[in-house]
Amino acid sequence: MIIVPEKAIPNLIDRTTSFKAVEAVFAAMSNGDAYNFPVIREDIGYVDALYGFKSGFDKAGLTLGLKSGGYWPGNAEKGLTNHQSSIFLFDADTGQVKALVGGNYLTAIRTAASSAISIKHLAREDSKVLGMIGAGHQSAFQLRAAVEQRNFERIVGWNLHPERLSRLEEVSAEIGLPFEAVSLEELGKASDVIISITSSFAPILKATQVKAGTHLACMGTDTKGKQEVEAELVTNATVFTDEIAQAISIGECQHAFTNGSLKAEDISEIGPVISGKHSGRTTTNEITLFDGTGVGLQDLAVATVAVELALESGVAIEVEN
Repeated sequence: MIIVPEKAIPNLIDRTTSFKAVEAVFAAMSNGDAYNFPVIREDIGYVDALYGFKSGFDKAGLTLGLKSGGYWPGNAEKGLTNHQSSIFLFDADTGQVKALVGGNYLTAIRTAASSAISIKHLAREDSKVLGMIGAGHQSAFQLRAAVEQRNFERIVGWNLHPERLSRLEEVSAEIGLPFEAVSLEELGKASDVIISITSSFAPILKATQVKAGTHLACMGTDTKGKQEVEAELVTNATVFTDEIAQAISIGECQHAFTNGSLKAEDISEIGPVISGKHSGRTTTNEITLFDGTGVGLQDLAVATVAVELALESGVAIEVEN
């Protein structure tokens, strides 16, 4: 069995590598070559933690495995990231465990890759202003990945706790773009692309606050009950997702689906857009929304690459099963 420790991974895999791996697995899903298994995501009844499993199988690459982990909201006070996870890869022929890979950095970079992929394929080409809702640990990954997809001229941001926006301000300065903290109304009015990356259980952004032609990437809702935007906004948009089954059960679409204003057939997976089977955005005025629920195959794809690179660089730890 191969072990790739968490501390080694940031030096192994970059945004470009992660982007290519996630984009490829989305396309594989659309071709029927890869599929995810039902997600388990539960409140464990202790320290407000959410814990679960995401898993899947890619027949073409014979990639089989799962990610185990969740969200511990008190970790920041302990100097740890709130999201904690580990990824296990198995031999598809025998079921034996092949690798154990640290999943924290990989989760952050693959989530950022997903929203960036949605921007590449769905946002207007002339998008100039990027709006960020949320300023937690993953927001910096989201921002860095997003600005590589369009020629953004400035960044605007909102967070429930405004003092934490310093994280986004620092990243914006690092990449050479001006940053401004704004109200939600100002953010919606100015932004051509909006990324929401929060752990909210109540809608933050309203339908009336989003202008025509905007692309939204809703990346924080991955559990039953979570919600970042009004259900009306989802209903009014042309909706895309990583996987429809997850979108209507644990994603941003769950609320509009539950109230009957959105049907499963109203949602398109982004894989066919990537492979050219779906046109994606069709007008400059339509609002497009990507519901990034986070699928197990994403984790397996980036973990597989991390193992390959760890073996090449000599940082992989090999132990007997």
